[in-house]
Amino acid sequence: MRAIVHNTYGSPDVLEYQEIEKPELTDDGVLVRVRAASINPADWYSLTGKPYLARIRFGLPKPKSNRLGIDYAGTVEAVGRDVTAFHIGDEVFGGESGALADYVCVRDEFVSKPANLTFEEAAAVPVAAITALQGLRDKGKIRPGQKVLINGASGGVGTFAVQIAKVLGAEVSAVCSPRNVELVRSLGADHVIDYTREDFTRSDQHYDLILDVAGSKSWSQCRRVLKPGATLVVVGAPKGNALLGPLSHIAKVCLASLRSSQKVVFFMAKINQADMMVLRELLESGKVKPVIDRCYELNEMADAFRYLGEGHAQGKIILTF
Repeated sequence: MRAIVHNTYGSPDVLEYQEIEKPELTDDGVLVRVRAASINPADWYSLTGKPYLARIRFGLPKPKSNRLGIDYAGTVEAVGRDVTAFHIGDEVFGGESGALADYVCVRDEFVSKPANLTFEEAAAVPVAAITALQGLRDKGKIRPGQKVLINGASGGVGTFAVQIAKVLGAEVSAVCSPRNVELVRSLGADHVIDYTREDFTRSDQHYDLILDVAGSKSWSQCRRVLKPGATLVVVGAPKGNALLGPLSHIAKVCLASLRSSQKVVFFMAKINQADMMVLRELLESGKVKPVIDRCYELNEMADAFRYLGEGHAQGKIILTF
């Protein structure tokens, strides 16, 4: 089968398109023919090996695994002898390491694809939407009627966060650049803040919850607009320096908040089947929809990663197989 690999750290130019062995089907597994996949910031860090601290996880001096990707959507090609819930030809989507390939073998963390979504739309969902859902519901403890601010509302996580916060009954303020104002408003945001014209940390509004995807403000700035006992959930940050990268900003915010009545939570999402089923229901009902910026063919993989590295995508970047 074909797969996108990188045998060394570097720019998107080190990506290769190789023939590798098809994954072996296990008794409790499902072999999925990938039709579309999306890429995430984690793929960028894995590719570049920056920040250097990330190489503790990804491998020194070269990648432990040369595979990339997590999000995928496709069709069931074969099922193990112990699998009864899925059948050949079923359309599914989920998350699995090494998803930038023709096939993935999966055991869980996937569900049936909503019929009203294309493969490209379904592939846009897993990591970004799970991050938004878990950040708002589990870490932020969002409740109906609360005032919630999404900082960085036009990217992959942000576009899902605006919609999910509305589904969960919040009054949503969304921060984005001028070119994304109409997009974010169309997703249901009650208030849209153009950060080039207004600094949300200097307004007279106060929030029960801030979901920070952009990481553009310090703790001292954010706490000015958080209510007593409110929560700042950090899910993203600027690229930072070559050694620590985003962790530099995250560590500063967490440390600075230690003696505050307001709480800071940083977490990394975990894809699981139960939350994928929640998302599938929201997608099927039309309450949540994926936002796709660009779709690339496999032979355009380097261009797709270069665009990812710029950090200005509206929603998700998709690779089609």
